[in-house]
Amino acid sequence: MHMHPRNVWQAMSRPGFLLSAWPWRSAAYLLTGAVTGAATLVGVVTVAVVCGALAIVLVGLPLLVVVALGGIPVAWVERRRMRLIDRDPVSGRHQVPAAPGLGAWLTTRLREQTTWRELGYALLFAGLLWPVDALVITVALLFPLSVVATPLLMATVGDGQEVKVLKQWTVTTWPTAFGVAVLGLFLMGLCAYVLGVTAGARAELARLLIASREGELGAKVVELARSRVRLVDAFEAERRRIERDLHDGAQQRLVAMTMALGLARLDAPPGPLADQLTKAHEEAGKALAELRELIYGIHPKVLTDYGLQAAVSDAADRCVVPVDVELELPGRPAQAVEAAAYFVVCEALANVARHSGADSAQVSGGHRGGRLFLEVRDDGCGGADPSVGSGLTGLADRVSVLDGRLALTSPPGGPTLLRVEIPCELTKGADRFA
Repeated sequence: MHMHPRNVWQAMSRPGFLLSAWPWRSAAYLLTGAVTGAATLVGVVTVAVVCGALAIVLVGLPLLVVVALGGIPVAWVERRRMRLIDRDPVSGRHQVPAAPGLGAWLTTRLREQTTWRELGYALLFAGLLWPVDALVITVALLFPLSVVATPLLMATVGDGQEVKVLKQWTVTTWPTAFGVAVLGLFLMGLCAYVLGVTAGARAELARLLIASREGELGAKVVELARSRVRLVDAFEAERRRIERDLHDGAQQRLVAMTMALGLARLDAPPGPLADQLTKAHEEAGKALAELRELIYGIHPKVLTDYGLQAAVSDAADRCVVPVDVELELPGRPAQAVEAAAYFVVCEALANVARHSGADSAQVSGGHRGGRLFLEVRDDGCGGADPSVGSGLTGLADRVSVLDGRLALTSPPGGPTLLRVEIPCELTKGADRFA
């Protein structure tokens, strides 16, 4: 798949750079930089002079605040100019004031580091960077263009007789004029890379000074966390949909078929046909039982209808090891939290039944301090290792998506204790599905 370059650096590493728009985008970036920088210099000098003149009567002191905040609009313009040569957005997030009003806004801006970094960039831009932009535009763009235009200048300004190239060399013949134009085209090709290098370096410097690295990283982390939560929510919604379709569709058809086979078996006279109907009835019953187990494993209806407490009690009743449940919840957590906690308990009980050799187990938990906590304890042989195919690793990832923690303690000889904590708030069941 063809990937378009995201910035001028990537474009310069590709063979079609000279024929692309990137050299002209670089020139536009430097040209607008020269104009913007000159305007910034005029603004800085004007405000400084006014502040100095009015400082005698103390009126200029408020203007110093304006100078301190002057980097904010300059940085705002620079972030948008950078889109000419860098398609990746530049973050410049400022802190949100703690209270409404101009005073709170000014206090926040004057205290944050981003404001002073932007002011520093504005001063550097006004004093040093824009002359560099103007110089590079003059040398790498205007000079080669004037060399390329030698035949045109000779035909117009020089009346077909002679013309000075860059006001240094006199050209008096047409072959020489066209030769100089070809040389100008070659120089334009070389200078296109000069423009790209300079524009890329200028953009990197601007990004270093005015981009909020913490903001960019924080935004990426937040978006990653949100995307993981969205995936978990989508996954749980799909599980519920599959469970509902199987419960209301395939299971009901199997129940109807089992009943029909049972009635046919009763009506059939003794003989081979009755034996075949009996066998079919038994197989249909087994298929129905397996489907119910499958539906229960996907997303038990008791969890959807009655909540975590009832679902954990049901899972404990189905375990081959006696399990004591002590779980008290005054409400219901979010669906993703509820599902993650339930499947952690189910996996823990399955491991107790398969590997622990325990005589009994206990599930306890509750909600306090804004956190749901569950513990699964057994009196088995211990030595459990979650990294050796216990099934808990994937569940630990699901818990971590919800900002929760899963811890397993299982010394050799036991006991084994699994603890999970997930931050959440509880709601009433009716409110949860409202």
